[in-house]
Amino acid sequence: MGDHFLTQLVTQPARGSKILLFVNREGLVGDVKVGGCWGHSDHEMPDFSILVEPRRGVSRTATLDFRRANLNLFRTMVERVPWEVVLESVGAQEGWEYFKETVLKVQDLTIPMSRKMSRWVRRPDWLNRDLCLDLKNKRKVYGLWKSGQATYDDYRYVANMCREKIRKAKAQLELNLATKVKDNNKYFCKYIYSKRRARENLHPFLDAEGNLVTKDQDKAEVLNAFVASVFNSKTHYFLGTQSPVLVDRNGDPNRPCIIHNEMVLDLLQKLDAHKSMGPDGLHPRVLRELADVVAKPLSIILRQSWLTGDVPVDWRLANVTPIFKKGWKDDPGSYRPISLTSMLGKVMEWIILGAIMEQLNVNQGIRSSQHGFT
Repeated sequence: MGDHFLTQLVTQPARGSKILLFVNREGLVGDVKVGGCWGHSDHEMPDFSILVEPRRGVSRTATLDFRRANLNLFRTMVERVPWEVVLESVGAQEGWEYFKETVLKVQDLTIPMSRKMSRWVRRPDWLNRDLCLDLKNKRKVYGLWKSGQATYDDYRYVANMCREKIRKAKAQLELNLATKVKDNNKYFCKYIYSKRRARENLHPFLDAEGNLVTKDQDKAEVLNAFVASVFNSKTHYFLGTQSPVLVDRNGDPNRPCIIHNEMVLDLLQKLDAHKSMGPDGLHPRVLRELADVVAKPLSIILRQSWLTGDVPVDWRLANVTPIFKKGWKDDPGSYRPISLTSMLGKVMEWIILGAIMEQLNVNQGIRSSQHGFT
């Protein structure tokens, strides 16, 4: 037993032989004693206490509870702010900070927070109200059978009926996930991820000196150093320089892009509400639900950013998560960095992309004889 790191806790025999009660470390079991028999058996029973606290399936992650949200109050409070008076006289960074601070304050008042349910205590998605009532009835019939008020055939009939309904509910859920995977692939991946037996943390990395790092901060620094090393310094502009201006065939500089409310409103209504929020703390569902209210102040901020070239700091930040691709797990090059950026930064990117594509189409920057793929 010592070779397998096990310890025998029972030393008294029970019916001529010892009772096997092993632990792999001290402090798990206490108050061990042998005494008493079960029914008419002549075997003595061990009595002991488990000293380990039960694992609680409580998550520390807080998320927005939109089921209890008061979006009408949210809309009313945002409409009361004189956005034109405040934002027209400030730059893009100052205007963005004022907008974000105001919206987050209203969000705290109108959308409560709730703890994210752990997978150990979260109710399965296939378990609806009808199945809950059937399972409750099954437990009731089981109690009647144990007390002699129902037959075993009655309990078996109810149990088989519940088992068949659960099987059909699971099959229907997986069918719905498979048919709607293009519309909500996040929910599909979440369901697949919940089927895993164990969750693995990020594997330790090898740094530049060949040392194995195990701490989270050290692993983040090693991954950051590797990602920064693959960039070429010649592919970006310094802060003191500007990119060349697009010109048309006549040689005149193109007029600046006019960012109006309808354009921003259309982009906000196309946001995916199932995506996660970026480092700025603004959830895409909030921006989509209140698109008609926040489109006006955001159009002013985006227009200031376009004309001055000032990009707010939050739009340049990202939460990076490494995803393993292939190869050795201790090699930082075997991971793909996935960035979670600000939703408003993506909206600005879409506007710039639309302006570039318009210039290419009008001035025939890409001819029909040119081909490519992405």
